[in-house]
Amino acid sequence: MGGGMWMVDSLVPAEPQFRGTLQASIQSPDVSRRKLLQMAGAAVPFPPLKVLSNGEPCILFQARKLSLRYEKQKQLDLTERAFSPHKPVDTSQSVCRQDKATLVMRFGDVEDLRDLSIRLQLSNTFYESSGQWWFSVDSVSLLYNASEEAAFNASEVYAPASSSYHCLHVSSLQRHSALLLPCTDHARRWTITFTDFQIQAFSVTSGRFSPVSDCATFLTPAILMGLITSLILLLVLAYALHMVIHLKHIEHDDEHKADVYFPQNPEQPEHFYVENLTEKNIL
Repeated sequence: MGGGMWMVDSLVPAEPQFRGTLQASIQSPDVSRRKLLQMAGAAVPFPPLKVLSNGEPCILFQARKLSLRYEKQKQLDLTERAFSPHKPVDTSQSVCRQDKATLVMRFGDVEDLRDLSIRLQLSNTFYESSGQWWFSVDSVSLLYNASEEAAFNASEVYAPASSSYHCLHVSSLQRHSALLLPCTDHARRWTITFTDFQIQAFSVTSGRFSPVSDCATFLTPAILMGLITSLILLLVLAYALHMVIHLKHIEHDDEHKADVYFPQNPEQPEHFYVENLTEKNIL
């Protein structure tokens, strides 16, 4: 990859990337079988986009579903428009450089939206601490009606440059971990969700995705609340144990105090101490 700008030459659907034992049967062009798999959620219904630059792969992008919603209006499903090989989406404005890339998908007029486009800004950075290159999706933007834009920060979407990034949901919705954060109040009116999202840039070889770096979120809100609750219970248990030990220590000191011997006062007769000692033993 050189330092100059790479302009996109063409859009070629990459070979399908399907999983499990269904691979042989899914690669069949039978449309009815593809729709059945899509309904069952067993495979991605369309092959990924393969953006070429000077004859070399630059970006691979795929999702099982791509949907938009403006406030409480009807949800727009752009999956087929984005990934169907029969009607390739316009990506002619996409650009790749050595350290930056932009994927632009132009959908034209969709419902009441004129000239709708989705733009993904990507960057490739070398980190000395890890000794390797990492690529990230810096932002996702919706552009429509000539001048309107809804931009989302996507800085949590990243992977080693030698891998592809995959996540079950890359979305602005909280229930999907909200990896897309609205940059403006206008963007908050929009929700955008990529289901079974996978992307790779800068190090695409053979037109296929490299091994996956998955987003798998271990610290979900439910797990976080469970950890906090466990910590509170642990603190209560530690405090209770401390109090029990402290009470036992006080009881032990009281037992020792009961056996204290007071030295004899020479001014008092000896039989006075003998009587006191006898009364104490009786008690």
